[in-house]
Amino acid sequence: MNLSDCHNFQDFRKLAKKRLPGPIFHYIDGAADDEVTYRRNTEAYDACDLVPNVLNGVDDMDMSVTLFGKKLDMPLYCAPTALQRLFHHDGERAVARAAEKYGPMFGVSSLGTVSVEEIAALSDTPKMFQFYFHKDRGLNDSILERAKAAKFDVMALTVDTITGGNRERDLRTGFTSPPRLTPRSLASFAAHPRWALNYFTHAKFELPHLQDHVSEGTNIATSIGSYFSTMLDQSMNWKDAEKLCAKWGGHFALKGIMSVEDARRAVDIGCTGIMVSNHGGRQLDGSRSPFDQLAEIVDAVGDKIDVVCEGGIQRGTHVLKALSVGAKACSGGRLYLYALSAAGQPGVERALGNLRTEIERGMKLMGARSVNDLGRNNLRFRTR
Repeated sequence: MNLSDCHNFQDFRKLAKKRLPGPIFHYIDGAADDEVTYRRNTEAYDACDLVPNVLNGVDDMDMSVTLFGKKLDMPLYCAPTALQRLFHHDGERAVARAAEKYGPMFGVSSLGTVSVEEIAALSDTPKMFQFYFHKDRGLNDSILERAKAAKFDVMALTVDTITGGNRERDLRTGFTSPPRLTPRSLASFAAHPRWALNYFTHAKFELPHLQDHVSEGTNIATSIGSYFSTMLDQSMNWKDAEKLCAKWGGHFALKGIMSVEDARRAVDIGCTGIMVSNHGGRQLDGSRSPFDQLAEIVDAVGDKIDVVCEGGIQRGTHVLKALSVGAKACSGGRLYLYALSAAGQPGVERALGNLRTEIERGMKLMGARSVNDLGRNNLRFRTR
């Protein structure tokens, strides 16, 4: 199987599984506990039917949206994800260049493997910095100031990682950052010599936003679950979020909102957006899917702040359903991480190109000339 054989999300997943050592593939692919929420995130879209209109003259259509004051060529943002250079040696560089070509927003994680300064120099596409609130307040100040100096357009504070989720696949495979060689993992790494060659012959794996403050994740191997549970500040509260919002002084979002109450509080503290998200099912298993929760959150705050639906997106029609409910845009990590793992920048470009084609085709078949033509009248929900 090659990149030319990848026509959809599942094709990229299969190729990524073929090319990555087992511990690294399962880090991307896995979720918390029994992975019920992980599956539910996508299954939620299957319970929603599209009702198209016809004869609307869709030869000239526009899928662009405005998100956080920036015009995007497509209603998507590539959610920030950690450790990308473990998946492909170009990491965030490849995603940034692909985003530059197709015009979604692009997110960089606090646990990113390429610095905000380099990303800013690489890409003019709208950029979001994802902030983890650490116990080390000096570290918090440092990464905020670096993102601000790099002129990132949005800061998003992740609020659903107050402790690490129970990611049992990582426990079984022994996944850590950086990778730790064990008798079990060594065989998998040896069976993927191309990955090993790229990992060991390119620049040393680093977490540039963290390494001057903490050794965990760069020089001391740790699991992500352990990092969240020990390095992040479990006392973080609404006052901390409000202070961070004020200190940033620009577009500010909370990533990981799932309740109407929290969505309203986000408005109260000055946020300009929220990501309705359960961290891809990687934190609290048994929680509701973002798509199932989207309508009541949009009804409560959608006229006040930008609402992004994040999680479970695998098809262009999933994006259309979320936009029809009232999301301003959609986002996800796995939707481009499998492609990054499979083929680097060309993989991400193909994944984004496939999604763009699917969204455009779907809008035409729905009779929608623009995103504004999509609405709840075009949806019907079935009981699962």
